[in-house]
Amino acid sequence: MTPTDTFISHLIELRNRLLHIIIGVVVSFLCLFPFANKIYTLLAQPLLSRLPAGGQMIATAVTTPFLVPMKVAMLAAIVVSLPYTLYQLWAFVAPGLYAHEKRFAVPLIVLSTLLFLIGMAFAYFLVFPVVFGFITSTAPVGVAVMTDIGNYLDFVITLFLAFGIAFEVPVAVVLLVKLGVISVAKLKEVRPYVIVGAFVIGAIFTPPDVVSQIMLAVPLWLLYEAGILAAGFVTARVKE
Repeated sequence: MTPTDTFISHLIELRNRLLHIIIGVVVSFLCLFPFANKIYTLLAQPLLSRLPAGGQMIATAVTTPFLVPMKVAMLAAIVVSLPYTLYQLWAFVAPGLYAHEKRFAVPLIVLSTLLFLIGMAFAYFLVFPVVFGFITSTAPVGVAVMTDIGNYLDFVITLFLAFGIAFEVPVAVVLLVKLGVISVAKLKEVRPYVIVGAFVIGAIFTPPDVVSQIMLAVPLWLLYEAGILAAGFVTARVKE
């Protein structure tokens, strides 16, 4: 087989894997779409539970009541089909990896997925009640808090991504050490800058209250420390 034939076969394999991923997302979406309104209500519960008596959310555009729940169902479908998506990606790259690379990659993929989902759960169950409690409690007298459902979705997606990515810090640290980009000693040396950066990130991605900023900054710092410990363990195993 010529190099051209090999390249074309890889492209065909990639196309097939991407097609399987899309099918997995579409099937998940079709299963979840009938429950789109219920899923959105569940997503909005942290805010709804903090609204004053008689408070409600609103839709300011004609198509918003239909499009927003549909977007939520699509996002839920992507999350639900994530294991299948990762399997397809793994099936594509695995043949080109050495045995020791496979042993390292599989736990890394599983761990990174779990950490992202844990980050989202942390945001939903712990951060959202604090954030929305702060927002609703600071409204001036005579101002009714009625958030647009589209704006709410954009806001919670931003927080989901912020906390999901923040919880990937241990994986990123281990990868950087494993690839030789940085050493464990250097990671410890730059710790003060990382702590300051964590609080800056917390200030950027959370509302302007100290509690919610700390709830992002402190886990970010602790996850960095966990990454240092994990990287030290991996480095010690390699030396052995």
